[in-house]
Amino acid sequence: MTRLARADDSIDARLRALAEENAGLQRQLRAQQASLESLAAQLAELRTGGARQEQALRELRAAAAEPAVALAPARGDREVRLSGEVGLAFLKTGRAGAFPKAQFRVDDAKIFVEAPVIKDTYFFGEIDLVTREDATAFALGELYVDFENVSGRLGGAPRAINVRAGQINAPFGEEYLARGPLANPLISHSLADPWGIDPGIEAYGSMGAWSYVLGVQNGGINPLQDFTADKSVAARLGWEPQPWLHLSASGMRTGDLRVNTATVPGDGFSSLWFGNGFFRALGSDKTTTTFWASLAQADAMARWKTGRFGVSAGLARFDDNDRAADNARTLRYGAIELVQSFTLEIFGAARYSWINAPGGYPLVGWGNFGRYVFASAPTTQLRRFSLGFGYRLGPPLVLKVEYTWESGRLTTGARRDAEDFFGAEAAMKF
Repeated sequence: MTRLARADDSIDARLRALAEENAGLQRQLRAQQASLESLAAQLAELRTGGARQEQALRELRAAAAEPAVALAPARGDREVRLSGEVGLAFLKTGRAGAFPKAQFRVDDAKIFVEAPVIKDTYFFGEIDLVTREDATAFALGELYVDFENVSGRLGGAPRAINVRAGQINAPFGEEYLARGPLANPLISHSLADPWGIDPGIEAYGSMGAWSYVLGVQNGGINPLQDFTADKSVAARLGWEPQPWLHLSASGMRTGDLRVNTATVPGDGFSSLWFGNGFFRALGSDKTTTTFWASLAQADAMARWKTGRFGVSAGLARFDDNDRAADNARTLRYGAIELVQSFTLEIFGAARYSWINAPGGYPLVGWGNFGRYVFASAPTTQLRRFSLGFGYRLGPPLVLKVEYTWESGRLTTGARRDAEDFFGAEAAMKF
């Protein structure tokens, strides 16, 4: 009995020891669990703080890259954003050019207004304070409502179809996308420089390496009235088979445009700018009532880390319904451009461009607008070689200088050789 009692006491002591050890392990486990929960909470806080810092950094970078002023909140987090760009220039041409006396001027001063309307819908407006082509008055540039991701909202591929409606750039060629003082590496443009702003509607989108734009617009220069039912149609198809290579093909017809007379109002000019002028009828207003033009153009651009090389070639067919003469013309044009950065701040640019117009057509180039659009004999060919250098003081401020050699020939055989151009410009965005 004594031995059994001792055995029982020994078992009880072991059980109590095991119970105490188990309780200690449970306390240790609870402490470790509390530590893990505390660490998890701290990690979550760090992640949240990091996300907040990353979001703040993204917003700061966006604000620095696209300077704009929030004028007033519209509703919730929506706001109206105001920005602009301007070139402060010195321009000088030869005695037969547009600036024979050498002058300082404000060049292409524009104000941009942007605002969200609803989800994926935005307003954009452009006020042209001064343009190089018209320095006399305020003008309305692009103004449209942008309906983004229409295809996605209808259950299709995201961003495959987007729509703009209002007053928009004609989607022809590539040069109009880089005409601004900052985007253009030179001060001048190519000789053809096809671009124009016109009321209408366009669809655009991208699918993989392909992109497209299709626009239907009035076609005439008057933004308030269209004088014919025929519309201008323009389209561009783009392809990027490699990240460094961009190719595109464009086509456009101005539609039938009405000649403007003293008794019958009409368009007078196309909305499309070409050769530093416009398409217009060659026949007299006594024998001509309508005119039109069709264009096709191919563009290619190769990019590398410090520069790019681009080439474009186009064809324009013009005609009018002059009863007294055959005024059909075929104009061939093109441009080659090279831009190379030598340092982070210094870059150079060169561009050679040409227009061939057998039979002659009103082509202005760097010449006097009134002389070469109305009074002078038509031009059969123009050549332009531009060489420039720039210094980037920062993304929103660039200093540029350029010299351009320009020559041509008229239908009379006379040469156009007094229109060389020199310019200096400070281009900025704010």
